Amino acid sequence: MELYKLSGRRSGGVCMNCRHNTAGRHCHYCKEGFYRDMGKPITHRRACKEIPVIKPTAVISTTEEPADCDSYCKPLKGNLKINMKKYCKKDYGTIPLSFVSVLDMETVGDWAKFAVSLVSVYKSRGEPLKRGDHVLWVHMKDLACKCPRIHMGKRFLILGTSEGAASPERPGLLADKNSLVIQWRDIWTRRLRKFQRKEKKGKCGKA
Repeated sequence: MELYKLSGRRSGGVCMNCRHNTAGRHCHYCKEGFYRDMGKPITHRRACKEIPVIKPTAVISTTEEPADCDSYCKPLKGNLKINMKKYCKKDYGTIPLSFVSVLDMETVGDWAKFAVSLVSVYKSRGEPLKRGDHVLWVHMKDLACKCPRIHMGKRFLILGTSEGAASPERPGLLADKNSLVIQWRDIWTRRLRKFQRKEKKGKCGKA
């Protein structure tokens, strides 16, 4: 941006008039407050959908952090890098690697029930998941210990969700203390697609 201003607004490769709620050097991703509909090209006028405004009463509320959190789980710290090794990791079994937008939350007994929009599934060894509205369950103790840490109205990459929660009374997706829930970065889209192509060529065994 500084280069663009210093050039008298003539060069620098920055697009100042992105349309349809896009942003970036080439208007190639959705601006803050919007999430990408992967079923449409980025040039489509409805490719970027607004993340619904969460009512003040829907703020995540948990009890005081349990005293045994340190021994129970280890909250994610720092910036996690997404590389081919993590993408190919076998420990996740039938767990999909998903990109979701968190829309709402309510408590049901000892569980937090999140309404999420599944934007894209980058990897799944089980039954294919469809994009769209889903329910994500997280036990309140996991949430209180920040394993995982989830914020309303944010977008996340989730490694470690399984379809079919703890019981028939809780159908949907399940995330627990072993799941990795990372705030989404738009630059990951191209990288994850690249990993998908490599996996199809059998390169996961070499990662």
